[in-house]
Amino acid sequence: MTRPTDVNGATVSIHGKSNPFPAKLLKNVLLNKPGSGKEVRHYEISLAGSGLTYEVGDVLGIVPANCPELVDEIIATLKCSPTETVTVGELTLPLREALLRHLDITKPSQEFFATVANAAPPTGLAVLLALEKRDELKQWLYGRGVLDLLLLLAEPPPAADFVRLMKKLTPRLYSISSSPKAHPGEVHLTVSAVRYESFGRNRKGVASTFLADRAGDAEFVKVFVQPSHGFKLPASGDTPIIMVGPGTGIAPFRAFLEEREAIGAKGRNWLLFGDQKRSTDFLYEEQLTAWHKSGLLARLDLAFSRDQAEKLYVQHRMLENAAELWSWLDAGAHFYVCGDASRMAKDVDAALHKIIETAGGKSADEAKTYVAKLKSDKRYQRDVY
Repeated sequence: MTRPTDVNGATVSIHGKSNPFPAKLLKNVLLNKPGSGKEVRHYEISLAGSGLTYEVGDVLGIVPANCPELVDEIIATLKCSPTETVTVGELTLPLREALLRHLDITKPSQEFFATVANAAPPTGLAVLLALEKRDELKQWLYGRGVLDLLLLLAEPPPAADFVRLMKKLTPRLYSISSSPKAHPGEVHLTVSAVRYESFGRNRKGVASTFLADRAGDAEFVKVFVQPSHGFKLPASGDTPIIMVGPGTGIAPFRAFLEEREAIGAKGRNWLLFGDQKRSTDFLYEEQLTAWHKSGLLARLDLAFSRDQAEKLYVQHRMLENAAELWSWLDAGAHFYVCGDASRMAKDVDAALHKIIETAGGKSADEAKTYVAKLKSDKRYQRDVY
């Protein structure tokens, strides 16, 4: 097959979000050690024959399939045949296939909730449909899914109606944790498998457990690359960088360091990494400590929250090293943060402002202006979720 080319004659991949590439999963490695309360996995995926290319800082889209056990439970609750045909958009296909690969059967749509609330008055859920009750509705839905709502109905809806009320299953995006220069023809991911119990039922993250449990055997992993426009290494390899990436936030920084090692960049690299316990949760320990030993990592500061009586986080390490961090910023360093948006990134941002005030000798307003300038100069970049 002849592949399309761009104006410069370079091959262009025919694969993208609307036509993901069915890739082979090469490796699925548990990074946590026995006794950890987490399940973070390292995946290596082949891009051979795809024409797909990526740069460090980009993200990989994964098109997941739902948990087959959950699909079968929903079909049983609907009292339908798995082979009954239904329509999803322009497709006509068996119900089981629709639920497995095309519909979001974990997170209820607003329309499905409203249908259940109005059809089951004894539940009292209809009052949560009012606009001013939005926060209460969100709280009620937390930890509940489509099946929980379905079980509230005295009689299940026909399959066609149920399918119509479901949202489409959407791709999940993950920060790429490899450099294409270090691993030609491959892309790596660092993903935490989401598993928990609520309201007497075991729950699973759709894509994270698809990768952990089912991809790589009979299943290919459908992937596409989504370029990043606001999370890139500095143009010059001489520029120092500070990377704050606890937990799976390490992903793009593993890629950054592999890239800088591959190109022989001279700029200093500083990584602040944290997790729960050093003995079980030091992700990529061998690689990171080897980089520190070789000097690729000029600094490696660690914060393991549960290894001492008081919780210790990456922002505490930043504050402990305020003068050094300010000297790096003053020398033109770029500052990167990856990970949890709701708490970690906010705490890191607050620590950054404080360091600029204390070590940089600036007022609160001057620190705000300084941070705003870092952002506008693309020296402060965040990949948070």
